[in-house]
Amino acid sequence: MQPAVHAFFDEATNTLTYVVREPEGRACAVIDSVLDFDHASGRTDTRSADAVVAFIAERGWDLHWVLETHVHADHLSAAPYIQERLGGKVGIGDRITVVQETFGKIFNEGTRFQRDGSQFDRLFTDGDSVMIGQMRVDVLHTPGHTPACLTYVIGDAAFVGDTLFMPDFGTARCDFPGGSAEVMFHSVQRILSLPEETRIFVGHDYKAPGREVFAWESTVGEQKAKNVHIGAGRSKEDFIHLREARDATLAMPRLIVPSLQVNMRAGHMPEPEDNGVSYLKLPINGF
Repeated sequence: MQPAVHAFFDEATNTLTYVVREPEGRACAVIDSVLDFDHASGRTDTRSADAVVAFIAERGWDLHWVLETHVHADHLSAAPYIQERLGGKVGIGDRITVVQETFGKIFNEGTRFQRDGSQFDRLFTDGDSVMIGQMRVDVLHTPGHTPACLTYVIGDAAFVGDTLFMPDFGTARCDFPGGSAEVMFHSVQRILSLPEETRIFVGHDYKAPGREVFAWESTVGEQKAKNVHIGAGRSKEDFIHLREARDATLAMPRLIVPSLQVNMRAGHMPEPEDNGVSYLKLPINGF
């Protein structure tokens, strides 16, 4: 089965949002949506999500799922906004509870913040499958970047979130709380065990040095042969050394503080205070 895949690239956060539709029919899913956010003013905007909503609505497609590959640290999710306009259910990996517990402590969330994943409609475990019309989605737990990372395999397409990038850029960082380069290595091997012709759709692209255009689609075969971090049979020990050395040079993502607080709530803002306004916390020396 070869689903139709339509990509929306948000250059402000280098994020890919995908609309995935069954080959024959109207059922579709949205993977890793973006809510625009201006950090300086604290204002949100829905232009990126509106483009996705309009694309689906204009074609008369039926949205069944709004899927998250993980709790993103570099952009806010627009899942509730899209769900409100088009329906569907919001899903993420069941290890979201680990992420909620970790960052609930970092942001000193009170007892009103539920750490059981109940903000989402469905928590997926490794090996789960769901249907989007006649199209089956198989769920792989692929942690390493975060404890809750998933890969969604839909026919000949795999949506890997931040686990793999394009072959000339490598893999995602593993230095966030709960991340692990060793765990990432094993997760990547699971993805690379898929058929070589499987299409790989990445969650971000940053234009590797020497490449002039953004890109987001490769294949398992290309990743195995050419991925600069883990391709050509690189050993686990070499990968861990490379990944940890690179992570030590990276700054925190620009939107990590608002993103984590919103995304661990399934894209919802913190509850308004007694003046009706929602606030995001900035923990001093917390990261």
